Amino acid sequence: VNFDKGTDDVAAPIAKKNTEITEEVEQPFVVVEQMPQFPGGEKEMMKFIKANLKYPVIAQEMGVSGTVIINFVVGRDGKISRIKVMRGIGSGCDEEATRVLEKMPPWSPGKQGGKPVMVSYTVPFKFVLN
Repeated sequence: VNFDKGTDDVAAPIAKKNTEITEEVEQPFVVVEQMPQFPGGEKEMMKFIKANLKYPVIAQEMGVSGTVIINFVVGRDGKISRIKVMRGIGSGCDEEATRVLEKMPPWSPGKQGGKPVMVSYTVPFKFVLN
């Protein structure tokens, strides 16, 4: 084997700075002067959840109950994104809580200094067997 010729060398491409990616992942606020609000307030949000949340059959059959804690971001436009289950109970309940959040209408965005900002928000979803 002749190593002097360099024919078997593999040249790594030179890393270039990617100037196309300029958008950083913005960190949402946790507390702001004016917190985001579901249309009509918290009472209306609870009514919306109650009307749309369906107890997964498998969870009922297995006797699974408890509280699913979900965190999400309310954007400047009031739309919900970055939904993340913080504490789940499984058996389809986590997915069901996520599904209901995805159905929610846009919220009134949170404001800081009078300007709409992204805000992190957490909601508990209770699954209770009767």
